[in-house]
Amino acid sequence: MPEAQFEIYKDTAGEYRFRLRAPNGEIISVSEGYTSKDGCKNGIASVRENAPKAIIQDLTGE
Repeated sequence: MPEAQFEIYKDTAGEYRFRLRAPNGEIISVSEGYTSKDGCKNGIASVRENAPKAIIQDLTGE
């Protein structure tokens, strides 16, 4: 079974972005644009570090 993966790519404005792709190939998250590849990699590191600790906050008011 394939693993989830982060993909780094350049958008049409030339900025670096990453997307998180689930094992089934579906894109489940897309980042903001970064001016450098290192900044993009730091964004991935932040998601990896902080996501397991993240709470869910429902702002819908429902």
